[in-house]
Amino acid sequence: MPPPALILASASPSRRQLLANAGLAFEIEPSGVDEDEVKRSLLGERARPQDVAETLAEIKATRVSARHPAAMVIGADSTLACDGRQFDKPPSLAAARRQLQALAGRTHELCSSVVVARAGVRLWHCNERALLTMRPLSDSFLDAYLARAGEAVTTSIGAYQLEGLGAHLFSRVDGDYFTILGLPLLPLLAFLAGHGIGLERAA
Repeated sequence: MPPPALILASASPSRRQLLANAGLAFEIEPSGVDEDEVKRSLLGERARPQDVAETLAEIKATRVSARHPAAMVIGADSTLACDGRQFDKPPSLAAARRQLQALAGRTHELCSSVVVARAGVRLWHCNERALLTMRPLSDSFLDAYLARAGEAVTTSIGAYQLEGLGAHLFSRVDGDYFTILGLPLLPLLAFLAGHGIGLERAA
């Protein structure tokens, strides 16, 4: 019996690239979940950052898997918190600048969660966290960074991509690299391999 189809329930370019770089064959179908509404509800209940990420990852995965019951569906989400405040993707370059100013010189926590669902039911999940220390940032540095990075900063909850120009922002990073990019990849690959989804199938 062939292994089930694999679907990524996300439009995230970084997560798509991570799976593609790992050699997996998969389809993409964004979940259509109103993430802002879910986050508002969870924050109103004083949910922890990790709980927010896990809940959103599960909702994405189960929603898409209900539409494709035979497939394995991956849902993922990340949250960022600093000094008790949770951050989201900045809607503009001006908002990104304010966010970076708030994070500069401080250590923030990045939580990532991945869920695999089938037929609308969660089969497996993994939560990981990383601590990132941002160095102090001058106005001239922020000007240069935002000019170079451009609108890409609005696609990330931290207003940075660590795999690119964002590396210049940090003095220390403690945690798994893939987790910081938004997907605890190694545990996910191990789970999928146990269900016959891996390099053998992709080849």
